[in-house]
Amino acid sequence: MAENAWARDLHKAPAALRGSSPLPFPLPTRRARGTSQTPAHRIRHHRTIFISDTHLGTRGCKADALADFLSKNNCRTLYLVGDIVDGWRLKHRWFWPDAHNRVLEEILHKIDTGTRVIYVPGNHDEVLRDYCGREIAGVELMRETVHETADGRRLLVLHGDQFDGVIAYARWLAFLGDWAYTRALELNEVCAAIRKAFGLPYWSLSAYLKNKVKNAVEYICRFENAVVEEARTRGLDGVVCGHIHHAAIRDIDGVLYTNDGDWVESCTALTEDAHGNLEILHWAPSQAEPAPAFISEPAEGLAVPA
Repeated sequence: MAENAWARDLHKAPAALRGSSPLPFPLPTRRARGTSQTPAHRIRHHRTIFISDTHLGTRGCKADALADFLSKNNCRTLYLVGDIVDGWRLKHRWFWPDAHNRVLEEILHKIDTGTRVIYVPGNHDEVLRDYCGREIAGVELMRETVHETADGRRLLVLHGDQFDGVIAYARWLAFLGDWAYTRALELNEVCAAIRKAFGLPYWSLSAYLKNKVKNAVEYICRFENAVVEEARTRGLDGVVCGHIHHAAIRDIDGVLYTNDGDWVESCTALTEDAHGNLEILHWAPSQAEPAPAFISEPAEGLAVPA
């Protein structure tokens, strides 16, 4: 398995990797890390946290909410399940405000305080796939891996873009879709600003439209079934993925399907507690406080929050 093949071979890496990062953005210096002043009694502890599709480097990224979430939620293992940095956007237009740097500072602070961080690159940060099997700034890069929950379930962890026919066979269409999606997110920001001015909670227009379009719903179902079949073929109990920006926990024909969502629309993370129970947390970006956690479709063996 990918995790068994993992080797920390930084000393064998090119000089460019040893002295700096191949990432298309500057890593914060060590003195900048750990700036969070969150009181200890307000920090929630988890066994594992999975996040993906943060799209740092884009205007749509809810970086303030993400940095706040990371500062108030600790874990033994943090999985970054792809599209953490949006290389597609950064290649055409540089956008890297302080809020995006704060996200990196929180991640590096977790490493400094003992959290294991595993980065599984996606299609928007695919440049990092060339470095899988290495460690950069304490972050372990893996193309995919298997996570074992506290109750013994083995879950395949991967971004999931390889199960997207558009990405695999028509990249030009994927880039066109990315452009359209970016425009929708810009409209989403206008809607959010208006709602905030009237004292209304955050609500994602783009997510609402996506869920109402029949073809989008069919696409999500096909994606979920394809990912689940891959886990079944490998004899695993389930899968954790991202890519489609649609958070879910679902039992599909006896295989556990989980998707940790995104941080441009829903601001969600998948978490595991000390007993192996999984849940999806929403983090309200307007007030930077946790909204009630939910599980989209409870499956046998999963804990459903009150």
